[in-house]
Amino acid sequence: MPTPEPATVAADLRTAMGKLARRVKQEDRIPHGQVAVLGVLDRDGAMTTSDLAADQRVRPQSMARAVGLLMEQGLVVRRAHPTDGRKSLVDLSEVGRAALKAERDRRADWLARAIDLELSAEEQRQLAHTVALMERLAAY
Repeated sequence: MPTPEPATVAADLRTAMGKLARRVKQEDRIPHGQVAVLGVLDRDGAMTTSDLAADQRVRPQSMARAVGLLMEQGLVVRRAHPTDGRKSLVDLSEVGRAALKAERDRRADWLARAIDLELSAEEQRQLAHTVALMERLAAY
């Protein structure tokens, strides 16, 4: 079998990754936009609403509403900015950290079950090797 063209592999890989990502997100109980904000705060730490809006590529007004909803649910808290008294920082609360962990655990559990039930032992070994290749591509 000839080696497929990189452009064909790239298109197929992008499509498959998109389908898999969408399927995994179906396990979420918190809306995707809110999970995305919680994830950014977990990875990058506390930030202003404006910085969150820029990170998520939404208008500051939209992010202010999203942060308000997250605060109502107890998932985030506001605290004073350490160097600028006019600003405040949004940060994960302990409840938010636990909710985000639960979302991530649900996703991982679904994926682990799917791998176990759908793939043979040889396919699981191939997938493990493929993960390493995808990591290399992500670091390119």
